[in-house]
Amino acid sequence: MARMTEEEAWALEEEVTKNPPKVSGNGKNGFFAKRKEASLVFVDDVSAAWLKVTSEITHKSSTEIIGELVREKITASA
Repeated sequence: MARMTEEEAWALEEEVTKNPPKVSGNGKNGFFAKRKEASLVFVDDVSAAWLKVTSEITHKSSTEIIGELVREKITASA
């Protein structure tokens, strides 16, 4: 990819300055604002490492893996 000339960089800077990106100002359009059930979960280092490795092996997200584990526990206790 070709590098920008200094003139092109200044033109781009001016364009972005004059036309900043539009963002929602109401604070209600983000992922966590839309989904009340979504929340951050903190795990210990061993659990995080296991999730990372399992995610890479299975090509599933950490959320999917945790969901499967929870459903297995619910089924086992029923």
